[in-house]
Amino acid sequence: MGKVKLNHAHPKLMEARYIEETRQLTYQQRFEKLIAIIELSYMLRNAKKYSKSK
Repeated sequence: MGKVKLNHAHPKLMEARYIEETRQLTYQQRFEKLIAIIELSYMLRNAKKYSKSK
Protein backbone atom coordinates (compact mmCIF):
# COMPACT_ATOMS: atom_id res chain seq x y z
CA MET A 1 0.00 0.00 0.00
CA GLY A 2 1.35 3.41 -0.98
CA LYS A 3 1.87 6.41 1.23
CA VAL A 4 -1.16 8.55 1.96
CA LYS A 5 -0.79 12.09 0.64
CA LEU A 6 -2.78 14.80 2.37
CA ASN A 7 -4.23 17.45 0.11
CA HIS A 8 -3.96 20.98 1.49
CA ALA A 9 -5.28 22.76 -1.58
CA HIS A 10 -7.60 25.74 -1.65
CA PRO A 11 -11.05 24.85 -0.18
CA LYS A 12 -12.82 25.45 -3.51
CA LEU A 13 -10.47 23.03 -5.27
CA MET A 14 -10.91 20.42 -2.54
CA GLU A 15 -14.70 20.80 -2.70
CA ALA A 16 -14.66 20.37 -6.48
CA ARG A 17 -12.52 17.25 -6.13
CA TYR A 18 -14.85 15.82 -3.49
CA ILE A 19 -17.91 16.49 -5.67
CA GLU A 20 -16.23 14.78 -8.64
CA GLU A 21 -15.33 11.74 -6.50
CA THR A 22 -18.93 11.55 -5.27
CA ARG A 23 -20.30 11.69 -8.82
CA GLN A 24 -18.16 8.69 -9.76
CA LEU A 25 -19.71 6.56 -7.00
CA THR A 26 -22.64 4.27 -7.71
CA TYR A 27 -25.95 4.93 -5.98
CA GLN A 28 -25.28 1.95 -3.69
CA GLN A 29 -21.89 3.35 -2.68
CA ARG A 30 -23.41 6.79 -2.05
CA PHE A 31 -26.11 5.23 0.12
CA GLU A 32 -23.55 3.22 2.13
CA LYS A 33 -21.46 6.36 2.66
CA LEU A 34 -24.54 8.25 3.86
CA ILE A 35 -25.48 5.47 6.29
CA ALA A 36 -21.92 5.42 7.66
CA ILE A 37 -22.06 9.18 8.27
CA ILE A 38 -25.45 8.85 10.00
CA GLU A 39 -24.17 6.03 12.23
CA LEU A 40 -21.06 8.01 13.17
CA SER A 41 -23.15 11.08 13.94
CA TYR A 42 -25.46 9.01 16.14
CA MET A 43 -22.53 7.47 18.04
CA LEU A 44 -20.90 10.86 18.63
CA ARG A 45 -24.16 12.40 19.78
CA ASN A 46 -24.77 9.61 22.28
CA ALA A 47 -21.16 9.45 23.48
CA LYS A 48 -21.59 12.82 25.19
CA LYS A 49 -24.56 11.52 27.20
CA TYR A 50 -22.75 8.41 28.38
CA SER A 51 -19.56 10.20 29.35
CA LYS A 52 -21.48 12.70 31.55
CA SER A 53 -23.35 9.95 33.41
CA LYS A 54 -20.14 8.23 34.60
